Amino acid sequence: MRAPTQSNNSRPAQWLRAALVGCFVVAVTGAGIVAYKSFTKPKTMTVAAGSADSEPVRVMTAIANRLTKADSTIRLKVEPRGNTLEAAKAFAAGDADLAIVRADLADLSKARTVVLVSYAVVTIIVPPGTPGTIESLKGKTIGVVSEEINRPVIETLTREYNLTSAKVRFKDLTIADAQQAFRTRAVNALLLVIPTSEKYLSLLRSIFTGPPNRRPQLVPIDSAEAIASSAQAYESYELPKGTVRGAPAIPDEDLTTLRVPFYLVANKNLNENAVAELTKVIMEARRDLLTEHPLLARVSAPSTDKDAYIPIHKGAAAFYEDTQQSLIDKYSNELFLYPVLLGMLASFLTWARKFVTTSSEGMSNPLNLLHALAEPIRHARSDMELDVIEEKIDDIIQAQLLGQSTGKSRAGDVAALNLTAQRLERLIENRRSVLAQADTHPRYQHAAEEERLPRE
Repeated sequence: MRAPTQSNNSRPAQWLRAALVGCFVVAVTGAGIVAYKSFTKPKTMTVAAGSADSEPVRVMTAIANRLTKADSTIRLKVEPRGNTLEAAKAFAAGDADLAIVRADLADLSKARTVVLVSYAVVTIIVPPGTPGTIESLKGKTIGVVSEEINRPVIETLTREYNLTSAKVRFKDLTIADAQQAFRTRAVNALLLVIPTSEKYLSLLRSIFTGPPNRRPQLVPIDSAEAIASSAQAYESYELPKGTVRGAPAIPDEDLTTLRVPFYLVANKNLNENAVAELTKVIMEARRDLLTEHPLLARVSAPSTDKDAYIPIHKGAAAFYEDTQQSLIDKYSNELFLYPVLLGMLASFLTWARKFVTTSSEGMSNPLNLLHALAEPIRHARSDMELDVIEEKIDDIIQAQLLGQSTGKSRAGDVAALNLTAQRLERLIENRRSVLAQADTHPRYQHAAEEERLPRE
């Protein structure tokens, strides 16, 4: 029986190496697919919104649907809140990436403006025949619609006009109860902070009924400019003549008061490209969605001044100032990485080929092939086997000489090959002598038989 050759023994090792490389390729490919899906997956941002009429929630839902239909790289998840104060608290607590908030509510230190949504105007109403000044409210009770939300306004007016010393009291009222409490004189004045949209102006008109000389009147905030300079969340505002009612005009002349802005704000750490994309979609959606959502008519760009009360987000500023990154700038990192990855892939393929074929290439080396013939020579049983081995040696030397003529083999390799072949020839001659003596002398024959035993 012929002993297994080294070439056959190398096959399991070669297959094992190929299997290891295959497993590595599968693992890297899987990781690459996961990374690609993660990179290309649309970024979902949570937005908190809420008000008495739920209009901000409907507007943001419409924007979210528009982003989905356009297959944008961003998505919006709208989180309805009971009112703007709850939305501001959710944003400050980190439960939302964006929120529609009133500028004077909650902690907005991490907020950056995206769009200016609307304004709410501070409105103070007193009954007919009452002096139309804040000083005349000394010792009176002021009904405040949604006192919790409007607590900052109350505190601001109290500081400016020293209402605590004037013993002015504030009573919380709902929108439904405000008109009845005012008419029955359960309160001596009403304080509302409302947008000047048609929906809210109709509420005011329901209060200003009756003959002209028996109608309530609006109270100006004469110190609005001073308040706005110290409390930057507010702005001094001139309510235009006839805003509430046209004929007779209410107010009958421009009225000095305060207003406070509503913003869509984003966390300052939110991705700039994502915010820029959202800003673009909102500003472009105003015309298309205006009929269904009138609130969008008031949407505009916020202040881009560096000293703004709430600074603008860098992504939104890039859109308004038309300084958004180009595609090359936006994906410069990816464009730089692609050649690097391709180079790494080429290096890996080269290494993998060498790793898998090292065993087989080693055995195909002429010197290794000649060395492998030494053992068969020592255990040859006949001159016929030795003749076959000599033919193999001749074939190997002939192939190496042919390689040298074509430039594939070096002269040093041929010299080493010749030395090895000469050694094998001496082994063959010695083996022939042993076999010849075994045929003529029984003692040598017995020795030859002992050499055969391990192989059988």
